[in-house]
Amino acid sequence: MSWERRTMRTVRVRNKQIIGTLANLLNTIASQAGSVGEIKLISDAAHAVVRDITVYAEDEKHMQQIIEAMRANPGTHIDEIRDEVLEMHQKGKIAIRSRYDIDSIAKLRRVYTPGVADVCLRIAKEPALARKYTIASHLVAIVTDGSAVLGLGDIGALAGMPVMEGKAMLMESLVGLSGIPILLNTKDVDEIVDSIAHIAPTFAAIQLEDISAPRCFEIEKRLQEKLDIPVMHDDQHGTAVVTTAALLVATERAGANLGTAVIGQIGLGAAGLATVKMLMKLTGNPVMGTDLSQDALTRLEAAGGIPATLDEIMAKADIVVATTGAQGLIKPEMVRKGQIILALSNPSPEIEPEVALKAGAAFAADGKSVNNVLGFPGIFRGAVDANAREISDEMLLAAAHTLASLTKEGFLVPHPLNKEVHQAVARAVAEKAFEQGLARAEYVSYVD
Repeated sequence: MSWERRTMRTVRVRNKQIIGTLANLLNTIASQAGSVGEIKLISDAAHAVVRDITVYAEDEKHMQQIIEAMRANPGTHIDEIRDEVLEMHQKGKIAIRSRYDIDSIAKLRRVYTPGVADVCLRIAKEPALARKYTIASHLVAIVTDGSAVLGLGDIGALAGMPVMEGKAMLMESLVGLSGIPILLNTKDVDEIVDSIAHIAPTFAAIQLEDISAPRCFEIEKRLQEKLDIPVMHDDQHGTAVVTTAALLVATERAGANLGTAVIGQIGLGAAGLATVKMLMKLTGNPVMGTDLSQDALTRLEAAGGIPATLDEIMAKADIVVATTGAQGLIKPEMVRKGQIILALSNPSPEIEPEVALKAGAAFAADGKSVNNVLGFPGIFRGAVDANAREISDEMLLAAAHTLASLTKEGFLVPHPLNKEVHQAVARAVAEKAFEQGLARAEYVSYVD
């Protein structure tokens, strides 16, 4: 069973003070193919012990089976069942708070009328001062139309809001940027581009999120041409950065040369095509690619890649990256001895790493650790700190090299919650922006 998208409940149980009651309860959960996480003691009285037990199941139906079996355990009474995931999302996960307490008339006059009028007039005369005197200096729009949310597909922008809130939380907690979810109730490319362009003065950067291919390619390109602030589609470039970093680490561990290896990309959606382009930029060599869509193959060829079949890639490529969402697509008999295989689809990879290694791969990994949370916070922080006009390929490669250099032995990428890693990525991205002449501000290495 894959536990990546499992159902979780916290069950408060009241067990009689009889030896074996808890052990029998845990055995009951295991007999129903459930999994136990944290067990927390709430109270220990003369006649009963109350504990919170975290229980995992495949889905809701499976969870109900486990709960009913727990109810039937002799000596056990269930007091409460909580869904802590839903509890954490109640009323949303983010909020806008004032940086100052308005506790006097004097402060009121400074932050609002009449004092604020002077600030407005200064910005009207010199628009660049908005970066100094308003939230626009650190505000990032996280924009979605809800057409490609996680692995859930086209569920609509409103249903995608919890993901956008999560991105905003990560931006704030990891690098101190203020992310604002923007939900667009349209999937029309022209309307999306125009809507974002109209609200762009509010923001220091635009993060496009969960917008389906191929529309995402045109939307990003047109916005980059239209706006003078950084625009990045995270599903493309955030994923490509972390994948490239993982490959830099994997090839070093396997004793391979990324610059001379034959690389094959299976799946040419948003993440797949962006990864191909980044690897070609890094190595200077064409990358083989395959997809069920002929349009995707045409885009690959236009970018300088080599269209191929799945069998051709598995037969010729030294390095294989897969982002198809198709569980078990790569069969063990397809694996060649010495190949490096990153099967990155979640929750179920194209081939399990242990299966690939048993079949002869020199190195194999799945997508559990290759998460774009390692990319987008630092990339945007660096671009915003430098007041860059855009996020260039070179800035993205700087992020990838930084992640690879900070990966500890035994890991494929750094820990995603290590703030020092995100700060290092931000510095590398900003420094590259200055080096390329894309920056418009005196750079401070890292700003809270």
